[in-house]
Amino acid sequence: MSQKILIVEDDEVTALNLKMSLEKQGYAVVSIADTAIQARNKIKIYEPDLILLDISLQEVDDGIELAHYIHDKYALPFIFLTSHFENEIISKAKTTEPYGYIVKPFDPQSLHGTIQMALYKYEEEKKRDENLNALKSDKDHLEKLLFAKKISDKPIIPFGDGYHLDIDLDKVFYKGKMLKLTKKENTFIRLLVAQLGVIVSFEQAVNYVWEDEGATENNVRTLVWRLRKLLPTPIIKNASGIGYYIEI
Repeated sequence: MSQKILIVEDDEVTALNLKMSLEKQGYAVVSIADTAIQARNKIKIYEPDLILLDISLQEVDDGIELAHYIHDKYALPFIFLTSHFENEIISKAKTTEPYGYIVKPFDPQSLHGTIQMALYKYEEEKKRDENLNALKSDKDHLEKLLFAKKISDKPIIPFGDGYHLDIDLDKVFYKGKMLKLTKKENTFIRLLVAQLGVIVSFEQAVNYVWEDEGATENNVRTLVWRLRKLLPTPIIKNASGIGYYIEI
């Protein structure tokens, strides 16, 4: 399916040249707007995948103000069209976080490349945001599980034989003595305790402990290896090829 593009350009010749060039490259130009007011209406109507936006339009800051509106209200990718190189204008334009710049008069191949990079960056950002939202939901769920396991009005959850987790301090104790663990080691124990008797998969451990740091299964294995050396008793069990758990 062709990507939908809205052109916001007040020079009629430039706008028509853009439209013809984009359509030759397989894009669907849904409309052309020559003012910020028109653009706002057409964004609602056509829901474009990307917007090509003249940096100045009829007034010097008109395009920049519209870019702020697009960024704040729609979070859509947009690329500035510009023939201006004044430092003041470029500095203002940067604050809108554009996905690229096209210098007029434009080169069709550069235009295509810039659009593809912008769309790719936008999709990657969407995936990252979706993953972060899913992680937040998982963490909220795990915190509810921990709260349900604590002893009456104390932030204490006993587990294993002689261990307990203080969910307020986020620290692990053995027979009343706090164990010296790193933040990630404590977080991994917290994850296992939240799901006592249930296997924690490698994927879940990576997401919960490392969040978006780009960890792998090997990072989890190394973390468990370190923990097994630090913990007084062998409470972390293997689920071969799947993950780890602590028995109830």
